[in-house]
Amino acid sequence: MSSAMSYLLRKSLRFSLLPSLASKQHQSLSFSSSISSSSSSPLLRRIPQNPVKPPPPFLSSFRFASSGKKPGADEKLKLVLDSEIKCAEESDDLDQGLPDVSPFEIVDNPGEQTVTLKREFMGESIQVEVHMSDLMGEEDEEDKDDADSGDDNEENSSQPNVSLIVTISKGEGPSLEFCCTTYPDKFTIDSMLMKGQQVSDDQIAYEGPEFSDLDDNLQKAFYKYLEARGIKSSLTNSLQEYMVNKDNREYLRWLKNMKDFVEN
Repeated sequence: MSSAMSYLLRKSLRFSLLPSLASKQHQSLSFSSSISSSSSSPLLRRIPQNPVKPPPPFLSSFRFASSGKKPGADEKLKLVLDSEIKCAEESDDLDQGLPDVSPFEIVDNPGEQTVTLKREFMGESIQVEVHMSDLMGEEDEEDKDDADSGDDNEENSSQPNVSLIVTISKGEGPSLEFCCTTYPDKFTIDSMLMKGQQVSDDQIAYEGPEFSDLDDNLQKAFYKYLEARGIKSSLTNSLQEYMVNKDNREYLRWLKNMKDFVEN
């Protein structure tokens, strides 16, 4: 066979084998790509068997808050408030009306710890602020330190008392202010002050001596001055009883407001 014929025969065989080789190569590529895709499938990957970890604390708190369930401390507080409200409602003094404080007009706003009395007297405007402080007759530090205060002070410290601030004014001029403490059948002037005096900013107004340091006759004259304007034992006795009852009413109102806050 000539060399020309051999060359033509090899070329013919090579072209006849090309389709089958290409098919085998395509099948090989398809098989390898399927293996690669199968190995990336989550079903074929090995899942590590790690123990389940609890959620972080802030997630637990979030779940607790979002569940709408109140903590046990809130429920316990609500029960105690209910018990206190029941005891306070059993008091016989809650429905007491306004006391007879004539010739004064009384102003009592629920939710406030003070009561205000007002009247006009011979061109003067008289206002009395009544405070609920020291209703149980608690001793202050000075009374506790003073062992030789006498029988009168010892008796007063064991009695309920109410504080009064009496302001007497005349038009646009200065006013006179008395700070008083009431006891059964009497009241005391603790201090007094002239307010509204014209004093420059770089000066300090003279406020007078302590009331207890005044001459006895001058002290008695100031008591008579207040009595003439309606500040007397009959008034202070009515205020004492009324303010004790007001304290009970305000305490009940405070308990109910506290309960509403805890529940909602």
